[in-house]
Amino acid sequence: MPDRPARPRFDRIDALRGVAIVWMTVFHFCFDLNYFGWIRQNFLSDPFWTWQRTCIVSLFLFTAGLGQAVAVTQGQRWPRFWRRWAQVAGCALLVTAGSAFMFPDSFIYFGVLHGIAVMLIIVRLTAGWGRWLWLAGAIALLLPHAAVPTHAALGNLAVLNERWLNWIGFVSMKPLTQDYVPVLPWLGMMWWGMAAGRWLLRAHPQWVQGGLPRAARPLAWLGVWSLSWYMLHQPILMGLMRLAR
Repeated sequence: MPDRPARPRFDRIDALRGVAIVWMTVFHFCFDLNYFGWIRQNFLSDPFWTWQRTCIVSLFLFTAGLGQAVAVTQGQRWPRFWRRWAQVAGCALLVTAGSAFMFPDSFIYFGVLHGIAVMLIIVRLTAGWGRWLWLAGAIALLLPHAAVPTHAALGNLAVLNERWLNWIGFVSMKPLTQDYVPVLPWLGMMWWGMAAGRWLLRAHPQWVQGGLPRAARPLAWLGVWSLSWYMLHQPILMGLMRLAR
């Protein structure tokens, strides 16, 4: 059976994703300034930067969950889902290749796009959990806090720190990589996005279906083209900075 025609987009959800895009771009601009030595900041441990990263990734994953709620409510079929998923997964592989060239000792093997690719499948398969999605999300967010004491108590879980399994997120030490977005705890944010989206579309659809002020429309445009912007903004920023040196 052919897939259903594309439905109208939800501009308010796109605009929220656009906010994450702008925030991420500013964050990466500062990161690049630091990389080229124009500022001196500690992006690995300074809470000013680490908390921003947490908020940016959380917003991306929450809006991804909202988007899946819209897709499920509109009756999106699996072939259409897999086409979009293939774009995300393909871009994740390009990120790995590009980061391996730039940072061979700390390349990105499970960053935000890798995480989204895995979590999209999980969230889509669990879309029918209803209110249990809130509880599942809370468990996913809290479970990694038990990792260190569990590793210490059992003493035989070092394999979970290995690269081929640390994408799960139940680790006692963070890996050396430029971006790390494991399933735990981040699946919790996407589950909450799905739960919130299903609730909003059922109880308050006008909150996500309404129009936008003219000033906010560029954010919605960014939200529509978020994957393309994500893939292009860093090469452009770093290229411009190399030229300006």
